[in-house]
Amino acid sequence: MKKYRTLFAKWLSVAAIASSSVQASINTASIMASSASTSCLDYKVVGTCFWLFCTQFGCKVRTSTKVKHYLPEVVVSSYNHEGQNSWSEMNIVSQGVKGGDYQSPHKNYSQATFKNVDVIGHPQGAISQLLNSIGYYCKSQTTPFVPYYLSSLDFLAWRFGVPEMVYPEALIPGMREIRVNGDTWGNIYPRAGTVTQVHDYKASAVTAHRVADVVTNTIQPHIYIPIARKDNPSNGEWFPSPVKEGNAQTHKWQQLHPQTSQSCAIFPDNPPSMLSENGSYAWALWRPYKCCKRRGQTFLYSVDWSN
Repeated sequence: MKKYRTLFAKWLSVAAIASSSVQASINTASIMASSASTSCLDYKVVGTCFWLFCTQFGCKVRTSTKVKHYLPEVVVSSYNHEGQNSWSEMNIVSQGVKGGDYQSPHKNYSQATFKNVDVIGHPQGAISQLLNSIGYYCKSQTTPFVPYYLSSLDFLAWRFGVPEMVYPEALIPGMREIRVNGDTWGNIYPRAGTVTQVHDYKASAVTAHRVADVVTNTIQPHIYIPIARKDNPSNGEWFPSPVKEGNAQTHKWQQLHPQTSQSCAIFPDNPPSMLSENGSYAWALWRPYKCCKRRGQTFLYSVDWSN
């Protein structure tokens, strides 16, 4: 896996140059700059870790501060056809992808909307400088520019909802839905590209959330690289739980395209006043990390006084 990521990163740097002529509303530089959001970061001290530190003269218990903050793990792009990924350098990754017939969001009379979705490792950037200025911080479990999910490679599941179309979550109304106050954006299952939704932004948000649900879990019936790891207290690391709709304790979305926001929210949020004319949207997926500095050979336990 490490070798694969290294090779892909090198390939991507060449691909980015080749696709530099492709026009899009966001690029790597703008995504990196947008990550400097203290609102999305939500840095706080949440507890204390206890370590056993031993030398030839004996052992003693040391403590370290436990912190929690969100990190932008991946960029999730939802779009219709090849060349429409709003992250310009990533257009080459989605070449050959075909979508459904697209109409302007102002003239979309079809009840069903189909979207392709890519999940690419967030390039980080400004967030690293922001965290360095704070001091101690947690490190992301994702790698910049790695493709964790490409719907073009997950053809059967993403096009036809196989096998999830027969899952209870897909058959029982209200079991897994993105909704608030009676406004239902769409169902999570089947986690496929077609959504029954006339509003283009809402349809795109649903497909983005479906893929986030896939990649933050393991052993799912899809072709993808999971970004889910088990906690490792021995190194003072606690990783995020899988994304769950309506739960800000598991994730936040930062809109990148067609408008870039400096704050984060969960779906359903307020759709932008300007819809994308070609049906392409992008968000940064932020997830919460907890960690504490290692101050001994053996981790004993930790005490949390805040979530």
